Amino acid sequence: MKHSRIGLVILSFLLPATIMSASNEESLGPPASKPEKDHQEKPPWVVYSPGPQKAGNLPGIGNRIVLVSGDEEYRSEQTLTQLGRILATHHGFHCTVLYAIDPKDGTINPLVTDNIPGLEALAEADLMILFTRFRDLPDAQMQHIVQYVESGRPVLGLRTATHAFRIPKGKTYSKWSWDYPGDDFRQGFGRQILGETWINHHGHHGQESTRGIIIPAQRDHGIVRGIAEGDIWGPTDVYQVRLPLPATCQPLVLGEVLRGMHSTDPPVTGKKNQPMMPIAWTNRPTVAPGKQSRVFTTTMGAAQDFSSEGVRRLLVNACYWCVGIEKQIPEKSCVDLVGPYDPTPYGYGKYRKGVRPADLTDTPPRSF
Repeated sequence: MKHSRIGLVILSFLLPATIMSASNEESLGPPASKPEKDHQEKPPWVVYSPGPQKAGNLPGIGNRIVLVSGDEEYRSEQTLTQLGRILATHHGFHCTVLYAIDPKDGTINPLVTDNIPGLEALAEADLMILFTRFRDLPDAQMQHIVQYVESGRPVLGLRTATHAFRIPKGKTYSKWSWDYPGDDFRQGFGRQILGETWINHHGHHGQESTRGIIIPAQRDHGIVRGIAEGDIWGPTDVYQVRLPLPATCQPLVLGEVLRGMHSTDPPVTGKKNQPMMPIAWTNRPTVAPGKQSRVFTTTMGAAQDFSSEGVRRLLVNACYWCVGIEKQIPEKSCVDLVGPYDPTPYGYGKYRKGVRPADLTDTPPRSF
């Protein structure tokens, strides 16, 4: 999955990866529209690229990932910014991170559900990572996601991506909505591509955290390589899914519901853990005749979850699998944080206000 590039200007910073907030000529993402205000002079996305000193030495070199954030509750903008830095710095992937942008002031505002600029970058992407919730994007933006998925290229979905879109009846892409009732694409993107849509909370939201239990028969799968029992933990609760998942899905990790909000808390007793819900699985949906894509889904991934080394390693390994280089997954993938990481607790309205994408290219990088 390699692409040639013409006219790329590489800017080196102090990080091991090159971090770019690209101009029209420099961006490997889409071109920015002509600015009308100062805050629009820089494109509303960021690009993280491996520095020239790393060229050819990392497995991800030549693969382009577009990470699409936009949820009101779980701080996807923080998770995907840090994931992009890790993938570029330690693994060589070229990462473009997109955000829900408030058109009034150019800040990252996850409460704006109808604007994620930069989706044109998907035209040349090798992997789309999606962490959105109930978005109703204009057709001009949504078409890039639809065209990408229908091309058969891989998808990685985090937590609320099971209900990534809420598009009213009568709109062009309404069948991609989480609750679409038609048999031609029932329950939309979530069910048809990821393997499940929004059902319910299974653990007690805000009171019962999640420990990941690797299914013994999947212990040798590359996505869980280097992950020990107990490594996967997060303060978000287990999501309910319908059992069994579709036949095209392969569960890898189950979610053990814990009694409290610490990784050392004991599991709850009773039906919540009998059986346990899958929290990470692969899917191989047929998106068009002859086009079967690679999909990985996890119902974890909130910014606080991402503090867990096991969650980070799960996602990094999954990127390798998605782009077809699973044989190169290290015995223990490097998932060291790049720059400061101080995740905001999940909850509505708790996002950090006033942050613009250009702020995320500071050297050293600012906490977000």
